[in-house]
Amino acid sequence: MNDSNDEIFMRRALELAKEAAELGEVPVGAVIVKDGEIIAEDFNRRELDKNAAAHAELLAINKACERLGGWRLTGCTLYVTLEPCPMCAGAIVNSRLSRVVFAAKDPKAGAFGSVLNLNFYPLNHKPKLESGLCGIEASAQLRDFFSSLRNKRGK
Repeated sequence: MNDSNDEIFMRRALELAKEAAELGEVPVGAVIVKDGEIIAEDFNRRELDKNAAAHAELLAINKACERLGGWRLTGCTLYVTLEPCPMCAGAIVNSRLSRVVFAAKDPKAGAFGSVLNLNFYPLNHKPKLESGLCGIEASAQLRDFFSSLRNKRGK
């Protein structure tokens, strides 16, 4: 861990993920930090917004761009409870986020090491990646959410 506050920011992302789950959303939370301050945060909102692109990372990136008044998020760190998917990884690269810290790996859609790794391609930007911080808690949130969903559906 490079930042002594990494766990604090990831715990905030976990709180956001819990909020998402309580609203029936897949529990993923995202927090963007610049100079030790949270500048944007959100959670998955695909069901609420009826929008396939309403992933926590994209929503937080949009808010961070608005807050900073531009599309470049250089010097910012994204904390997210689940490894970003290809869509979100592309937005991370395009927004020039400097660092991504994710909790749980996503063996079905992870684009920073699990299924593919966007950093292996010759793109014009490669964020620094760190994984596993609070990974046990994030994995448990996801497992409990999907288990509950299956129980409600009678499977």
